[in-house]
Amino acid sequence: MIWQYILFSVGVLFVLIVVVTHVKIVPQGSVGVIERLGRFVRVHKPGLAVLVPFITNLKLVSAKEQVDEYKPQSVITGDNVTALIDAVLYFQIVQPEKSLYEVEEFYSALEILTMTSLRDIIGEMTLDECLTSRDRINTRLRTILDDATEKWGIKVNRVEIKTIQPPEDIRLAMEKQMRAERDKRASILDAEGARQSSILRAEGDKQARILDAEGQRESAKLIAEGQAKAYTSTFAALKEAGIDDKVIAVRYLEALEKVSQGNCTTLILPNEASQVLGAFASIAKTMGKNG
Repeated sequence: MIWQYILFSVGVLFVLIVVVTHVKIVPQGSVGVIERLGRFVRVHKPGLAVLVPFITNLKLVSAKEQVDEYKPQSVITGDNVTALIDAVLYFQIVQPEKSLYEVEEFYSALEILTMTSLRDIIGEMTLDECLTSRDRINTRLRTILDDATEKWGIKVNRVEIKTIQPPEDIRLAMEKQMRAERDKRASILDAEGARQSSILRAEGDKQARILDAEGQRESAKLIAEGQAKAYTSTFAALKEAGIDDKVIAVRYLEALEKVSQGNCTTLILPNEASQVLGAFASIAKTMGKNG
């Protein structure tokens, strides 16, 4: 009986060991690469995987997008400037069996491939181009890596250049150049603003003078029209009152008489005096005929 219990216990323990070691759970976000007798069989999707005991093995491979950050590396630009540059790589394993069988340690292989490709790209560009063309560098580097890692079953989604650090002396020179460029742009903007202000001020003065002249012209026109209307009204009133040239001549002589009563010994008659005297002679003839 004791031997039966021992054999039963050993059998149960063996079954538990087989179940634990050959019944696997593939978590979400991963896939399982199943091997039988050392050879690739198939890729198992997330879920429960039951393996044939002792001859079947399962390796988990992440199917999520992964991020790998590389330390700054020394590179030489096309104009012989040494700079430190680092990068961040975003990739995803799309064929897990190739990532296991086509390359040894694909993480290290990706890093070496990324940095050597980056050195080749930077070596064809000047330092100024590198600093101002990061998008172009990222796009070109991603294309190179994506083509090279296709046989590894890896898809490179994005590459980002984090920093490009030139030598200290060149960095200081570039800062001085940028400061001078900013000062130059500020001076140009100030001069342009002053020019526009002068133009606007001159235009304003011109418009003011034009408006003033137009106002004076309208004022003179209104005054002349007022005087003309006044003369017209005066002549109409004289005509309605029956005052003609003879009455005006008598009034003119009376005014001259008052002037002659002064202390002055010289009397200057205006040019119109002959006309007045002629009118007066006409009045005298008229009175003589009536007498």
